[in-house]
Amino acid sequence: MSHTAKVSYLGNLRTQVTHVKSGQHFMTDAPTDNNGLGESISPTDMVAAATVSCMITMMGIAARKGGFELGEVEGNVIKEMKAGPRRIGGLKIELHIHNSGLDDSQKQLIEETALSCPVTRSLHPDIAVNLRFDYAD
Repeated sequence: MSHTAKVSYLGNLRTQVTHVKSGQHFMTDAPTDNNGLGESISPTDMVAAATVSCMITMMGIAARKGGFELGEVEGNVIKEMKAGPRRIGGLKIELHIHNSGLDDSQKQLIEETALSCPVTRSLHPDIAVNLRFDYAD
């Protein structure tokens, strides 16, 4: 079985993540509130960003399969941490969809699709996901 990613510890609470198939890589840092440098994305920030990225990707797949254009989409996420043990407690996500011209059934399809993306389904059930859609045509 081929590896998905290779992660190397570089010291000073920093890692390098390499996507094996593409060879692309990026750094992670522990956040400053957890003794890190905060110069790169943190692992928990990656979970938050991956959730939004997955939602948007799945919405695009649903639109393509449905034979319509999704339009321009931007997502924002706020990650809320909890203590004891330190963990992600919630994600507040806003998805802004512009120039879409989507009808009500298309909107319903992409909203249901976003909530059922693989990353969201992989999150611990204690992580509250608050998702809001904003349509501007």
